[in-house]
Amino acid sequence: MSIIADDISYTYNTGTPAESAALRGVSLTVERGEWVSIVGHTGSGKSTLAQHLNLLLTPQSGAISIDGVEVKPGSKRSREFRRRVGLVFQYPETQFFAETVRAEIEFAPSNWGSRGDVLKERVDEAVSSSGLDPLLLDKNPFTLSGGQRRRVAIASVIAMKPDYLVLDEPTAGLDATGIKELTQLLGKLRNAGLAVVQVTHDLRSALSLSDKILVLENGSCVVYGSPELVAEYLVDNPVRGLVIPPVVRFVSGLREKGIDIPLNSGLGEIIKSIEVFKGRL
Repeated sequence: MSIIADDISYTYNTGTPAESAALRGVSLTVERGEWVSIVGHTGSGKSTLAQHLNLLLTPQSGAISIDGVEVKPGSKRSREFRRRVGLVFQYPETQFFAETVRAEIEFAPSNWGSRGDVLKERVDEAVSSSGLDPLLLDKNPFTLSGGQRRRVAIASVIAMKPDYLVLDEPTAGLDATGIKELTQLLGKLRNAGLAVVQVTHDLRSALSLSDKILVLENGSCVVYGSPELVAEYLVDNPVRGLVIPPVVRFVSGLREKGIDIPLNSGLGEIIKSIEVFKGRL
């Protein structure tokens, strides 16, 4: 089962002096259990694409299908599709409205008819899965730290039991510890079968975490595929606003010296490959 974006295009303010093409014929497939990163500079169209996956926007051309069913504008099934594809905004506080964390997490499942013990179970599961401290349930979400707010936002989405989780710049504003904790959390959710779609400008993170990467520039797909394929392409074809990680450039230099190693290799693999190469000299 999957989300398939097929040749979708979208233009803001059509027919006005402010007309701006945000997406130009972009295609993407997200399978359940995958980690897919959408990478690009500010204004590249990645957030617009994320909103298409959650059906906040519908393509002006092309099509979106979810689990084999094409999503039609105004479809009666749109609400169900949005339950399957949860979206966490870049700034979690923009999606908060309740006075307590508990009420925030309860809102979506209660809208789907959960009551009493069933609702409590949904909240407890979401709190546990998101790594949120239960002691925060009666706190106002606006008083929490950035990392805590991010976990509340994720908990409020996974309380709906989605199959796909789309996160717009999930590590924005977090310190190194917060980024590590959030990455570990998303990895656990992915290992449990949830698809993770990460929208980011951080190429290093995308290369180390993803099964597939889509790179956007000015609303168009530059390259789409495995982290190794994307790394190899970007080393020779830099994209404005994307910083090639130093380790990738280092590995590229090793390859020029004859060391056979994937460009997206981790430190352990790099050391092992160098040792093997030395042993052959």
